[in-house]
Amino acid sequence: MRLLERAIIPAIKKRINTPDILVLHGARQVGKTSILKYLQHELKQQKKNVVYIDLEDLRFVQIINSGIDDFLKYLTEHGYLKKARLYLFIDEVQYLKNPSNFLKLMRDHYSGMIKLFVSGSSSFEIKSKFKESLVGRTINFEIFPLNFAEFLYFKKCDIDLNRKQISKATTEELKKLYKEYVCYGGYPRIVLELVIANKELYLQQIIDTYIRKDIRDLANIKDIMKFNKLLEILAAQSGNLLNIVELANTTRLARPTVEHYLFLMENTYIIKMLSPFSTNLRSELFKTPKIFFYDTGIAHLLWLKSLPRTIIGNMFETSILSELVKDGTLKELFHWRTQDKKEIDFIVRKGRKIIPLEVKNVQSSFNFTAMRYFLERYKIKSGICIALEIEKRKEKQVEFIYPWELANHNL
Repeated sequence: MRLLERAIIPAIKKRINTPDILVLHGARQVGKTSILKYLQHELKQQKKNVVYIDLEDLRFVQIINSGIDDFLKYLTEHGYLKKARLYLFIDEVQYLKNPSNFLKLMRDHYSGMIKLFVSGSSSFEIKSKFKESLVGRTINFEIFPLNFAEFLYFKKCDIDLNRKQISKATTEELKKLYKEYVCYGGYPRIVLELVIANKELYLQQIIDTYIRKDIRDLANIKDIMKFNKLLEILAAQSGNLLNIVELANTTRLARPTVEHYLFLMENTYIIKMLSPFSTNLRSELFKTPKIFFYDTGIAHLLWLKSLPRTIIGNMFETSILSELVKDGTLKELFHWRTQDKKEIDFIVRKGRKIIPLEVKNVQSSFNFTAMRYFLERYKIKSGICIALEIEKRKEKQVEFIYPWELANHNL
């Protein structure tokens, strides 16, 4: 199997020899297992003592659930506990009855002899099983579908996005590739698959096995038809303001039920709710969030039942939200909208720095009114507009950039 390096690997490697437990969170099929196997391969190349355990094999769940002593006995009997430190990889840790207790004991008493790497498919399930006792014992990494730079790498497209000057021909190639990225999304298997019908088949499998089944089991959902209807409506509304009353009426679900489902979807890496930006926290509580899907391919299949051949609706904006989330830097994201409907798609806050970001497919459709108002109100020098079709790089107080240039803007 060809193991491809994800952008997050260097950050994980920096902590490979610390006593902390490294935890990978993320949805199914985003590549957590591949990352674990990549790290395992690297360590084996260095002649390290490595063991990989998949907890989808219930035998291992039983062994670990029976207690630390039984688990250590198993490792000893199989010759894994040697003088050299053991690098132990445990996939799907949420299947354990009490992962928090297991990990705490391993970290406190055996971190010198065993370095633990664990993954889990459900942030909600992991958070509900992980207790405060693990604070200071774990380092957490959120794993998402591929960002655009990773998308290019997986497609063996050798374009250096860090170059200051990119030719017109390469820019046109990048536009075409970015449109493909928006249409099909960033799940690794989908990116590597060349046949569109197969992309749809694999995405449908992710929807059926992870989104519908896993969340149905987590939430103990009785009325599957209504839950599926909610998913489809949300997919069609990705990038729009969230109206819970309207959702409840359309799906005939009680408002608290809709809110509970939204909470589960956000904590299982399906949707992201973006709060409104305000310097007045009291007023912010009464404003409406925006809803986004993390993956445009998943959203398209839920919404349209097939993958489009061109960018439609708010999916370009959805892809930019996804890119902003995936870059891993410590920043806060918001949207901004006034009572008289002036709005800016994204507000990035990093420390005291505030950056307004507007998203338009075509530069010519950008309206300066809202941006100018925001810049004056918050005393900010300039804003950014992300577009695929750009004629001028700078106009008034706004810089126009392509989506692949986001990473170089230190947002």
